Amino acid sequence: MRTLMLALLLASPAAAQSPHWEKATLPADIKWQTNDTDAVFADPKAKKGGTLNTFEVSFPLTLRTIGPDSNGSFRTYLNANHTELTYFHPNTRRVIPGLATHWAYGADQKTIYFKIHPKAVWSDGQPVVSMDYAFGLEMMRSKAIVAPWYNEHYEKKFDKILVFDDKTFAIRSRDRHNHFDLHYVLAEGFHPRSSRFHKLDENWVRDVNWKIEPNTGPYQISRLDKGKEIVFERKKDWWAADLKYFKNRYNVDRIVATVIRDQNIAFEHFKKGQLDGFTLTIPQYWHDKAKGDIFDKGYVHKLWFYEGRPKPEFGMWMNMDVPLFKDRDVRLGFQHAMNVEKVLSTVLRGDYERLNSSSEGYGKGTNRDIKARPFDLKKADEHLTKAGWGKRGPDGIRVKDGRRLSARVTYGNASHNERVVVLKEEAKKAGIELTLQLLDSAASFKTMLEKNHEIAYSGWGAQQQPEYWGQYHGVNAHKPQTNNFSNTDDPELNKDIDAWRAEFDEDKKNELARRIQKRIWDIAAFIPTYKTPYWRIGYWRWVKWPTPPGTRTSDDPIAYFLKESSAWDGLYWIDEDAKKETLAAMKSGKTFPAVTVVDKTYREN
Repeated sequence: MRTLMLALLLASPAAAQSPHWEKATLPADIKWQTNDTDAVFADPKAKKGGTLNTFEVSFPLTLRTIGPDSNGSFRTYLNANHTELTYFHPNTRRVIPGLATHWAYGADQKTIYFKIHPKAVWSDGQPVVSMDYAFGLEMMRSKAIVAPWYNEHYEKKFDKILVFDDKTFAIRSRDRHNHFDLHYVLAEGFHPRSSRFHKLDENWVRDVNWKIEPNTGPYQISRLDKGKEIVFERKKDWWAADLKYFKNRYNVDRIVATVIRDQNIAFEHFKKGQLDGFTLTIPQYWHDKAKGDIFDKGYVHKLWFYEGRPKPEFGMWMNMDVPLFKDRDVRLGFQHAMNVEKVLSTVLRGDYERLNSSSEGYGKGTNRDIKARPFDLKKADEHLTKAGWGKRGPDGIRVKDGRRLSARVTYGNASHNERVVVLKEEAKKAGIELTLQLLDSAASFKTMLEKNHEIAYSGWGAQQQPEYWGQYHGVNAHKPQTNNFSNTDDPELNKDIDAWRAEFDEDKKNELARRIQKRIWDIAAFIPTYKTPYWRIGYWRWVKWPTPPGTRTSDDPIAYFLKESSAWDGLYWIDEDAKKETLAAMKSGKTFPAVTVVDKTYREN
């Protein structure tokens, strides 16, 4: 039936007039490629079954992955269940199949062709066809989704979808790209959308706010208890379950994500076995809290895993639409007044390292000459005095025209309280008053998206390439619902970001990247804080892992039980026999050897 509908669409006059797609003839000289030779990274010993119990610190504001209030952490898990056309192998970084079995590149360096896997189906059982991608582009450009960032991106970067038949299509870019970038810019994160589910009208945001969207991935939401719990169920007949790079992954039958808004309370749940794992990267947890009988008696294991991926971007973004931060000397004064070094050496026990720039871990694309500005009271005073903040009030805080030098720091994680308190107390030495605004993670992120912050204390997860355009391009400044938290709008930087996005030559692209990082450093609205080239977790001994327990680009599998655009996730499994053995041992008093694993397989020197 769908093939007949597609044929009718292709035959209609509207097809040739659509700004989103067109009927086309497949080039005769096309050279299809695939990759079935790279090593698998899942474990053939993995067992299916069981339930993974985990938690979220806040409930999502919507089940939409685009539009108002959708840009929160939970979207990662929803997007992870849209199978990507292709992935980058987590160890070799070569392209491997996903929803597409084969791909090819156009001679124009703008077009990438795909063959959809013949078994690919939606969660409602309907086959995935080329027109689902055509509709996907139409949807991302539609005003109905109330997502100007996406409208702009998909209009500027994508030209059209070329439809050849129901299982063969191409994405054509407006710009030339090398082969890596064709996959990264056009394929990764661009999902098919079901026109049976979405009606693009003025009611779209409201109508689909809490509806469960059809997907193509391994899990689907089966239960939603608003404010309390979300349950994912593994599809028993998932179409990709036996494919080479998906086999022995996504092993648990059920994932239960319970809302526990306080990390300390969540840790108590973990110690009682109500959660199967817990992130221990924070030094307080690893060194102090992850102790006691359950660890000493071997019921809970600890893992310290070094990865080799690009580093997440953690820091403080000063909102330059706030009058105080329009002055570069004020921004430079704040740069030198943040004693990040003391946070690292005290609260973080020397475990973390100082992040130097917005783009670390990208090989030749990282500007290694850039160093984070150190805590320096003399330099802070020079810049703040130059900006007219030379006088201090009776309490030591600088004053100007009857105003105190005060700024609000918004953050969304209570476990960071000690860190921001150190920054607050140390900033007083420079005559700066920091007021701290702790919100739950969703509310904090929304405040930043709406640009209602003064200083955003936050972070961005690592990606295959830096997100310069979304975070630092002027087109995303001075308006809500974008990721430009600093409201950076610099003509020189905008020009370089545009050139970087369009550049085909790898060496020139890396040169532009280094120049962009230098300009971001010069503007001085971003204060880099710290990086962790590893993650640490605790887990009950019934949770099992491959050897090594992750890949080069692995992220914390407890914090990210499913991960958007990742080819490595879902490697763990629940051993029900080990669970019964452990629970029985705890009742009888039997013990096991204590286990702490430090894995340096992918550590970069």
